[in-house]
Amino acid sequence: MISEVQFNKEIELIIANAIREDVGDGDHSSLACIPVSAKGKAKLLVKDEGVIAGIEFAKKVFTYVDANMKVETLIEDGNQVSYGDIAFYVEGESQSILKAERLVLNAMQRMSAIATKTKVFVDLLEGTKTQILDTRKTTPGIRALEKWAVKIGGGTNHRFALYDMIMLKDNHIDFSGGISEAIEKTKQYLKDTNRDLKIIVEARNLDEIKKILDCGGVYRILIDNFNYEDTRKAVALIGNKCLTESSGGINEDTVRDYAKCGVDYISSGALTHSVHNMDLSLKAV
Repeated sequence: MISEVQFNKEIELIIANAIREDVGDGDHSSLACIPVSAKGKAKLLVKDEGVIAGIEFAKKVFTYVDANMKVETLIEDGNQVSYGDIAFYVEGESQSILKAERLVLNAMQRMSAIATKTKVFVDLLEGTKTQILDTRKTTPGIRALEKWAVKIGGGTNHRFALYDMIMLKDNHIDFSGGISEAIEKTKQYLKDTNRDLKIIVEARNLDEIKKILDCGGVYRILIDNFNYEDTRKAVALIGNKCLTESSGGINEDTVRDYAKCGVDYISSGALTHSVHNMDLSLKAV
């Protein structure tokens, strides 16, 4: 994953762009009927069940919109919530609260959904050594938020983007002329460009795993779309030569059985691309 500094920069960019998109040259609904000097207070009301996420992000949004707003936190990110819970109160200029409202809700509803789904996978893996990973199958423009939510739910972040890790998948391999060719070209590229990036290689069968191991220098092998039996064979073949990751349509019904095969990681795009937003509201009090 990227550094904390870069991650925080991504969050800042998300907030600035979202406010630009939503507010434009002004929140004219509020400007039309609420005095600039009016003060107000609102609560974040939970109308659903699951794992709450995005409270710390909400604080950043409020501060960006108006540094004088104050947030009283009642529930922390990662906590289980139920219908009727109040996550926080925010107090300040009424216009500022309304300007921040939609971004806070949109982000928190999606982040909470992702954290909730991630927690389901984490619980299913309890007692195994396997960790659940996210993927790059995220909503364009808000990847940092969605990966943050995975961490809040107890999951582990995969690479952030194309630039912080090498991942040789089927198309890279085929375009390069084969798995050995792709790995050797990659090693030479890293040497030529003086880059220190970990290499993950996708394997489609046991023969490809053998070729990857023969090449050496690979951080993790992605055991893609294998059945349970072949996954066990792959794990035994790899041993402690590098880390292992299973992927390919793994869901709540199959994740524990793949973990029992002995893989270090299981990656699932469903953590971020197949969730139902948590129902939250920001209500004036």
